[in-house]
Amino acid sequence: MFDHRRWRAWGHRAVLALAISLGGGAAPLLAAMPDVYEVAGVAVDVTAETAAKARDTAIGEGHAKAFRQLLARLTLKADRGRLPELTVNGIAAYVTDFSVANEKTSATRYLASLTFRFKREAIRRLLTDYRLPFAETPSKPVLVLPVFEEAGAVLLWDTPNPWRTAWEETPAPDGLVPLALPLGDLSDIAAIGAEQAVRGDAQRLAAIASRYGAGDSLVAHAIKTVEPRANTIRIDVSTTRYGPTGGGQTLVRAYASAAGETTEALLRRAAAEIAVEVEDDWKRDNLLQFGRPGVIAVTIPIGALSEWLAIRDRMAGMAVIRSTDVVFLSRTEVRANLQFVGTTEQLTLALAQADLALAQEGAAWVLRSLRKGS
Repeated sequence: MFDHRRWRAWGHRAVLALAISLGGGAAPLLAAMPDVYEVAGVAVDVTAETAAKARDTAIGEGHAKAFRQLLARLTLKADRGRLPELTVNGIAAYVTDFSVANEKTSATRYLASLTFRFKREAIRRLLTDYRLPFAETPSKPVLVLPVFEEAGAVLLWDTPNPWRTAWEETPAPDGLVPLALPLGDLSDIAAIGAEQAVRGDAQRLAAIASRYGAGDSLVAHAIKTVEPRANTIRIDVSTTRYGPTGGGQTLVRAYASAAGETTEALLRRAAAEIAVEVEDDWKRDNLLQFGRPGVIAVTIPIGALSEWLAIRDRMAGMAVIRSTDVVFLSRTEVRANLQFVGTTEQLTLALAQADLALAQEGAAWVLRSLRKGS
């Protein structure tokens, strides 16, 4: 369920949490980039003849659930039917280790929450062998602004807003794009209104995204109409993603109610489908292209050695970067060759998720940190 009171990483543990200061303002706390090859919170509940047998069965089920969840996280929705099906022993060969939390047992029952860590290179080879395109780059959080329109009334922060409620109640898909809702407090209300969101007011959208530490804002404008003759409800949704990653392109979708489907259920269905589409769009832009290696020479301005070490650490876990080869190091700059896979655009996009801006300045490529002091 979409919890608007705190950031929630869709398909992973929290990427961003909101801390409420003594003065009542919201201050985002940015955590480390998640490890996409870790699958946490796998719930198991098995009853068998004995506790030991229940545990063994539950651990096996956990392996299968986590494996399927990981592959779905990395691949496109259209390829779900082609995902490999392995035995528990086969899956175990791809697992680095797993841990157990909230374990409860009785004479015949076993319950626990499991966390699995998978072998990245082995999973990569498996997906490549099955010719399944996949992505590994996590997106910075995307802030969803659900604007609901009915009979001429345009709502964002007003209560009730059934479109916002639909996003709150939609089960979070497990993927690479964390989606979140703003709190809707007085600061949010002052930052942007419904009409301004629909118009795409760049300054106000950037301000509210910055308030929550988000990379982009997604304005989801839903218009409800009723077709009396067909006895159906129609929801027309236009979504536009704004920010450094989003190019302001608008997509329009139409949803019609099925027999007996309520407005609330229709809105939940629309929100769930849009969330999956946002995820798939991100993956398509970041599919790993191992057959397309590249190298780029970059200059990295720094103020201290610690800044370079922080930047190097942020690049170390990026899927598209194979190695960073330093050719010159001084107190004020680093020159390095970045070995990467894919296109320069994919490299730039991946770096941006870690607040690193890659741009061509004259004949040179310059990599700058957008974080103060690092």
